[in-house]
Amino acid sequence: MTAGHPPGAAPGTGERARLEVSDLEVRIGAAGPDVVSEISFAVPAGEVLGLVGESGSGKTTVALALLGHARRGLRITGGEVLLDGTDLLRLSPGGLRAARGAKVAYVPQDPAAALNPAQRVGTQLREALQVHPGVTGDQDGRVLEVLREARLDDTHELLRRYPHQLSGGQQQRVAIARALAMNPKVLLFDEPTSALDPEMINEVLDVMKDLARSGMTMIAVTHEMRFAREAGDRILFFDEGRILQEAPPQQFFDEQRNPRIRAFLGQIAH
Repeated sequence: MTAGHPPGAAPGTGERARLEVSDLEVRIGAAGPDVVSEISFAVPAGEVLGLVGESGSGKTTVALALLGHARRGLRITGGEVLLDGTDLLRLSPGGLRAARGAKVAYVPQDPAAALNPAQRVGTQLREALQVHPGVTGDQDGRVLEVLREARLDDTHELLRRYPHQLSGGQQQRVAIARALAMNPKVLLFDEPTSALDPEMINEVLDVMKDLARSGMTMIAVTHEMRFAREAGDRILFFDEGRILQEAPPQQFFDEQRNPRIRAFLGQIAH
């Protein structure tokens, strides 16, 4: 676990779970060429894992497979995704819907597209709780709690706003708050800062670092190397649908000898 993680879970977060991925394979159609293959890794409870690589390297495909989902035209054709021993890929459609959000929650790349423009912030946060009844007996209290966890003002004025009345950084933090609302065991980020300007990136990175320090189990698909270096426990580098390297941040950044990865880091730096 990253230095500085306190023992135990953060207030309002669920019991942590170990995630194990074994021989994951995703293909184009049922029998077409593979997009990712031979993907195996484990994420102990409370660890922060960064998935990095060139565009098209397969990292987002792997991340979506952790939700039992494949983009149009793709199929998950092999492997296991075990969350505390339960294979998410073998769940019934109803079981998978129940697991999404309650066990593995997803923070999308573009919060403006993910949030409903016709609904107020408070309505969208309460709806997330209503999809998974039993998470809390005090919905209003839980909504205010997750706003604080996402570094947002826990005020009724903010809850009355519509997404277009928020900055990009606030929209992304609302998306994080909505994901946290269901007490997930694992939080999955998909390029959470790619659509933000530098100031807003800092806002979102601060929230993610807070979650890392709290002991939240997180997987982040990211080009934001500062987060991977400062908050991550390990980094997986993807190349052409395979894991090319798995390493702790210091080794990945400071002791990197692989020429393909060095070239990638040079491009990101510029």
